[in-house]
Amino acid sequence: MRKTFFSAAMAAVMAIAGMPLGTSLASAQVELRIDRNGPQLRLRDDDCDPSYRECRERMRREDRWDERHSDRRRGCTAERALRKADRMGLRRARIVDVGRRTIEVAGRDRRGDRVRVRFGRGDRSCPIWG
Repeated sequence: MRKTFFSAAMAAVMAIAGMPLGTSLASAQVELRIDRNGPQLRLRDDDCDPSYRECRERMRREDRWDERHSDRRRGCTAERALRKADRMGLRRARIVDVGRRTIEVAGRDRRGDRVRVRFGRGDRSCPIWG
């Protein structure tokens, strides 16, 4: 009990002493939280606390948006070609050749036969190149 009280008092003193350190800390939020793990002093730059459900959902939406729009203008990439080959049913798919206009992926089909698929690089949907 004495250890918990001492830790909480020290965290409070550090929080109060550390606030006027500069202008960058003036905009940041300082949070003192006491829970099972003892007192914790956190410095946050954002207004979102990950322990709240709404904040977690917002962060997840932002991450999904970043994944979808990170390379929106580019054509077919090696990762996209591997994902499409996996959806097509190729097992142990790997990149064999990357050219200026095509990406070639090799793997095995459901019967175990070796298969090579060539994807075009011009479009984002990785069209199968005949």
